[in-house]
Amino acid sequence: MHRIDMIRKRILTLTFLLLAFATNWLFGQHGKVYDNLSMNSSILKSERKYAIYLPPDYDESSRSYPVLYLLHGGGDDQTGWIQFGEVLHIADQAIKDAKATSMIIVMPDASAVKRGFYNTIDGDWNYEDFFFEEFMPYVEKKYRIKGEKRYRAVSGLSSGGGASFIYALHHPELFSSSAPLSAFTGFPTIESLKEYLSRNNEMSYSDVQIKDYWEKHNPVFLVDNSSTDDLSSVRWYIDCGDDDFLFEGNSLIHISMSKNKIPHEYRVRNGTHNWTYWRESLPKVLEFVSMAFHQY
Repeated sequence: MHRIDMIRKRILTLTFLLLAFATNWLFGQHGKVYDNLSMNSSILKSERKYAIYLPPDYDESSRSYPVLYLLHGGGDDQTGWIQFGEVLHIADQAIKDAKATSMIIVMPDASAVKRGFYNTIDGDWNYEDFFFEEFMPYVEKKYRIKGEKRYRAVSGLSSGGGASFIYALHHPELFSSSAPLSAFTGFPTIESLKEYLSRNNEMSYSDVQIKDYWEKHNPVFLVDNSSTDDLSSVRWYIDCGDDDFLFEGNSLIHISMSKNKIPHEYRVRNGTHNWTYWRESLPKVLEFVSMAFHQY
């Protein structure tokens, strides 16, 4: 009997250890971030960096994942959302709590001597062309990403929030969701753009060039002059703090979308233009874009 009891005890101990290991494996998994990756761009004639978040189960599975392109703000780079935005911790927690589906998060670097996610007026920094023609195809081939509208979303903060608007307004056929945070919405009028260019000694452009640039990069103009059906195919989540200096521009887009009957979510919370606000926004963004990934 003593020998049988010892065997039973060892079996129970082994069972407990296996259960503990399985529990730790299941609930203790973490995603991974890589913040110094790069690719060569023929459009920008330079090596462009990017960062990426891979979900906890990426290495253990062979399936493909939806993707969120998460854009940084002005003066920052591809590491901003990792260093200050705590994307690893926030995404891991959202996935663990079943608030968000497992997804890949791609964070490109648009910083340079001339920073920005858009093509410049003179064409010497065509970042938007790079993003759609080189960067997106590159990462969606390199990683196991589902390259379909339903499984692709874009978000960002400040200038990256503005690009989240513009990219989805320019290409509603490519994104299921767009979630601009505290977005810089461009210049309200053509005259205000001219004044800005004058202050920066950039008045070598014609009126036609300036008008064309303004119309391509003003979200309110684009909302008012685009197909309502096309824009309604994107799920919009607009979020800006009540004390943010960019509050007015985001409010005007909300009003324009409402007048044009474009469904969207508009959130105004207590806060200003800082990382405290954006860290609180990110879990909601992950939950929002996951609704499309899950087929809401």
